[in-house]
Amino acid sequence: MTGVVERVEALREYVQAAQGYLEERDLAPAKDLIARAGERLSLSRGHTVVALAGSTGTGKSSIFNELAGKRLSPTGVRRPTTGETHACVWGSEDAGRLLDWLGVGKRHQRPADTLDGLVLLDLPDFDSVETAHRDEADRLLAVADLIVWVLHPQKYADKLVHASYLARFHRHREITVVVLNQADLLSKEDLEECEEDLRRLLSADGLSGVPVLTASTVKEPGLQALTGTLARSVAARQAALRRLAADLDEVTEALPQGPSLKPAEIPDELVDALARAAGVPVVADAVRKAYIHRARKATGWPPLRWLRRFRPDPLQRLHLEERVASATSLGPASPAAMAGVSLALRDTAARIGERLPEAWREPLLASVRSKVDDLPDALDQAVARTELGMGRARGWWRAVGLLQWLLVAVTAAGLLWLAVRYLLFALALPEPPMPAVGRVPLPTALLAGGLLASLIVSLLVRPVVRLAARRQGRRVAKRMRAAVERVAQGFIAEPARVVIDAYSQARQALQRAR
Repeated sequence: MTGVVERVEALREYVQAAQGYLEERDLAPAKDLIARAGERLSLSRGHTVVALAGSTGTGKSSIFNELAGKRLSPTGVRRPTTGETHACVWGSEDAGRLLDWLGVGKRHQRPADTLDGLVLLDLPDFDSVETAHRDEADRLLAVADLIVWVLHPQKYADKLVHASYLARFHRHREITVVVLNQADLLSKEDLEECEEDLRRLLSADGLSGVPVLTASTVKEPGLQALTGTLARSVAARQAALRRLAADLDEVTEALPQGPSLKPAEIPDELVDALARAAGVPVVADAVRKAYIHRARKATGWPPLRWLRRFRPDPLQRLHLEERVASATSLGPASPAAMAGVSLALRDTAARIGERLPEAWREPLLASVRSKVDDLPDALDQAVARTELGMGRARGWWRAVGLLQWLLVAVTAAGLLWLAVRYLLFALALPEPPMPAVGRVPLPTALLAGGLLASLIVSLLVRPVVRLAARRQGRRVAKRMRAAVERVAQGFIAEPARVVIDAYSQARQALQRAR
């Protein structure tokens, strides 16, 4: 009992975990079984519901009447004879709530005997020309604790019986009994041959090992074998649980179950696609150009630095000044970039869910794409809030700038000295002594040397600036890529992780239910 209850509870946990991810039609059998199990176990456990099922003319109503000890269910030549289900209850314990749940109106009571607790149902013929009769038989076959299939010697191999019914109940061997009725019509040799062939057919149906009994309501062998089987089943009080266990086997076997999965991870290809869509290469290039622009403003020849003011700063054009921005002016990603993101999302879902059962793959893909409309804004904000490291001038910029100013001062001193000498010469005034560097007058050396040194410093600084700019661009690209990856974790991996967690919970619950 405890095992069946635990399995039903595990199935309930499976449905709860899978709800919203699997199609309702996939979960409907499990939901129906959970509801039916709860209802059946809450009703009388002292009763065993046995259904007599058979096709037209097999004599199941005659067996029902013989066991009941009176003619309760109509019999006759006219077909179909049994149009509605009749029930006979053995014992004094009230089975009214159970019969209400079964939806059986024709009820009869018998005093307690060896079959105390038996609720015997005579079902309509499942091959009846009346659709309502077949529906009624199918409905009760789905809930009976024990099914007794009554077959006729001339119709026991009927394909309809085996393909549409017996084979369909191959998981219910524990609650299946087959009765070859009207055995008195056959000789002993023919009966043995018939039984052997019937067992062969049952084995092909997946019902090997089920009890095969012979019976007759008019002559030998009578109903002793069937009565004994029913008495043992009623006394054991296990048929209802075996029925639920078989139903659990049937339902859980049809449910998808795959291997255990690792947490969802974001592949580099998706981060790369998102980075391109977010404009990370554009911003990294702007940082590189801005670094060069600002470095040359600080290290270039001072008299010409003012020309740099007329060139726009690449970062300011993108609204990416060093202050933390709420958005950039990069504009929407190109169709090609967004197509790359869509393809990467699909590849990511395929990679994460490649080992998932087919039924779980579409929910996973939907979860991966669930926040795709919010991605552009989130990516733009991630880029806008990334620390660019361009807020202040570098120390070496100041040092080079100071050196350039010193060289300008040297140049200006030489120029001024030469200007004073020229003025004195023009006024015919005596000139002061002229120091020299070798054969070059000192003022000329200062002027030419300052200009030449400034030019050399500018030329030497340029490759250093470009190298530093590339390094700064790579550092910023790495930071932005990390920001993009955090967006991917929150907007893609987290929804996928919810599905994977639900799948893992459902998988564990299904293992227990099985």
